[in-house]
Amino acid sequence: MDRRATLSKMLGRKNSDVSAAAAPSALVSGLAPYTGPFGFDQAAHLLRRATFGATYQQMKDVTNMGLDVAMDEIFAAQPMPDPPVNPNFTDDPYTPIGETWVDKAYSPNIAGLAGSRDQSLKSWTLNLIQTEGISIQEKMVLFWHNHFPVADINDTRFVYKYSALLRQFAVGNFKDLTKEIAIDPAMLRYLNGNTNTAASPNENFARELLELFTIGKGPLVGPSDYTNYTEQDVVEMAKVLTGWRDRGFNSSNPAIPVESYFTTARHNQTTKQLSYRFNDIQIPNMGDQEYAHLLDIIFSKDECAKFICRKLYLWFIYYDISQQVEDEVIAPMAQILVDNDYEIRPALEALLRSEHFYDILNVGPMIKNPVDFTMGVFKTFDIDFSQANLEQLYRSLWTTFRGTLTPMQMPYYDPPSVAGWKAYYQEPVFYRHWISSVTLPIRQTYTNRVLVQGFSNAGFTARVDVLKFVATLDTPEIADDLIDELVKILFPQPITQSQHDYLKGILLPGLPDYEWNIEYGDYINNPNDINLANAIKSKLTNLLSAMMSMPEFYLS
Repeated sequence: MDRRATLSKMLGRKNSDVSAAAAPSALVSGLAPYTGPFGFDQAAHLLRRATFGATYQQMKDVTNMGLDVAMDEIFAAQPMPDPPVNPNFTDDPYTPIGETWVDKAYSPNIAGLAGSRDQSLKSWTLNLIQTEGISIQEKMVLFWHNHFPVADINDTRFVYKYSALLRQFAVGNFKDLTKEIAIDPAMLRYLNGNTNTAASPNENFARELLELFTIGKGPLVGPSDYTNYTEQDVVEMAKVLTGWRDRGFNSSNPAIPVESYFTTARHNQTTKQLSYRFNDIQIPNMGDQEYAHLLDIIFSKDECAKFICRKLYLWFIYYDISQQVEDEVIAPMAQILVDNDYEIRPALEALLRSEHFYDILNVGPMIKNPVDFTMGVFKTFDIDFSQANLEQLYRSLWTTFRGTLTPMQMPYYDPPSVAGWKAYYQEPVFYRHWISSVTLPIRQTYTNRVLVQGFSNAGFTARVDVLKFVATLDTPEIADDLIDELVKILFPQPITQSQHDYLKGILLPGLPDYEWNIEYGDYINNPNDINLANAIKSKLTNLLSAMMSMPEFYLS
């Protein structure tokens, strides 16, 4: 895909025009700090990538902040949120309505209990996204969920504990997070670490630890020998990881917490011999500290830094990592990571501050994943949940989850494999996995529903208030300005004149421009006139529906 040629065609410009006039720098400008203008377009791009969407006011606020202050806000430390609660399930014998269940007993034999807690956790998670403000926290939680996936854990307390761990280290230390994940109860169950014993070794986690979580495979260069490790390393590392178990799964005993623990009798106490890929290091028996020592050895290899920086690049920039990108973006970013002992923020902040990030060709080529797409609508249109009580809030968000994210093929807490979602690793399709003959109609149905009837539950409706939204614009009474402002908010790139004219024809079918000024002015002067309000609302809904069906709306 030639992004420069595609963008030139979309904007009706010559290729050279885009290069010279539109682009703030060449496509590969390295990790050098961006020194160009930080206006509305740059602020909107930053928020689209670093968060799950932003309101028009937030975009303007970040524009006024400037890049330095905006970065401080985006990376500001976030307190751990209050845990999810039981919103409405009266048959939970352990948790009254309004109290949290994350530290309460559990029984799979109580009808409806598993579903209630699952709904609570997922609604709570979507609410954290919906209320994230301009923080990168939740975007990074989903990044780590894709990087260290767990699924099919049939005790929601385990999943909550795992989720809390991802939030704790969202922009923290990659090496420390990996140490915690290695013995997390949910991960122990997902990759069979809890059955990995001296008598019966299980290599599942050791293999994924190397291939998917830390250093990457690299090409096969010899029998059982990859670029970064060998099969011998998988076997020996599995021995290192023996002895860890989880406790509390599906337990109805309130005295048994959800936790992991080490059992010496199940641990392989021999000396483990790593291959030449890890300098022939021998690891003696170190009991419950042996796994941490192993991870220090793995992270001593700089390839770990390059591996995670590529994953961050895929998440925040684009899937095409050319040799130039490898040399001029990934390599210096990885060096920052190594220099900071694997603290994620300095390296990621350098990427989001870079000339490369703000290159015009990196603005808009990414297809929004379903969480971005779905929750971005809630955030961009500032859908108001303030009047919803806890039950209404959770039910509305659960309906959104079940009715859109699952059929769009990105159910939170249920990645399809240990490699995460295909869009972030499977060549050559990558992000295009998100759009198909199955998922595209679901996206279109979702945007139409949230514009028109909304998501109604227990007497509350989550719906775009188009009149309230348009009132936040600077000059909504002028048809051309209205469309231009909406384009800036909803699309990552400008549209062509023919597209602009098409949209104006929807707003004012066969009518001169001044008719909109008159009609909107009449409504503003008589906001309580139902007929005037409905007429304006109908035209705006048609306009927004058309814009949210355009390909540009699916891009970030």
